[in-house]
Amino acid sequence: MLLLALTLGALIGIVLGLTGAGGGILAVPALTLVLGWSMTQAAPIALLAVGGAAAIGALQGLRVGLVRYRAASLIAATGMLLVPLGQHWARSLDERYLIAGFAAVMLLVARRVWRKASGVSVDEATLPRVRKIQVETGYIVWNLSSFLTLTAIGILTGLTTGLLGVGGGFIIVPALLRCSNIRLDGIVATSLMVIALVSGGAFVSAWSSGQVVFSSSAGLFVAGAALGMLLARHYAAHLPKHYVLRAFAGLIVLVSLLLLYKITY
Repeated sequence: MLLLALTLGALIGIVLGLTGAGGGILAVPALTLVLGWSMTQAAPIALLAVGGAAAIGALQGLRVGLVRYRAASLIAATGMLLVPLGQHWARSLDERYLIAGFAAVMLLVARRVWRKASGVSVDEATLPRVRKIQVETGYIVWNLSSFLTLTAIGILTGLTTGLLGVGGGFIIVPALLRCSNIRLDGIVATSLMVIALVSGGAFVSAWSSGQVVFSSSAGLFVAGAALGMLLARHYAAHLPKHYVLRAFAGLIVLVSLLLLYKITY
């Protein structure tokens, strides 16, 4: 069981490192389906693992100047304010509804990832880009439009993080792609910083309310996620991106169907 927890964590870290998002969307199902934890037990540990792994990636992005740290700080600060509300909703809802909602979100994410791998950008899959956040000479132009847009992204990220125990990268990355002209590598690095901050805040909130059940398996899962992130960031440049994204999309669909099977039978 301990080796299995370490392996699962490493896989989550690898996914997060290769895609810049998506680790959280798989962490909770991994803990519930494979280790048999409940969603309320799995969510805080998933947040700790994903947040720690994302912090490693964000630090690498900061060193090379890719992270829009002011934007990331605003999104994260707003998100952390909304996390407790999402956690309250999670405790109030029947777990079957939580799992069904989680599976539905996963299928939406899989569709976006597959289209991106097929050459259709995330924003082209729905509406045209709305440039509410402009970047000039390498810096975001701060005005009311950019402030309100980043705040709205933070609100949605915080609620989703608290409710489902995910990092929010699957929200942040497509939102910034649609609403800004930030380069993709900058968006990924910024997303990792937000994930690290919001997930860390959500874990502290869960810990303070007595929701965290820590164990040897949980510790190895967290350590495995950090190791997976390091491996992924080292080898990411050598892997064909479209194959990685298609495999990721297929994995998400498979896990979502297993979750739906779990609550149906």
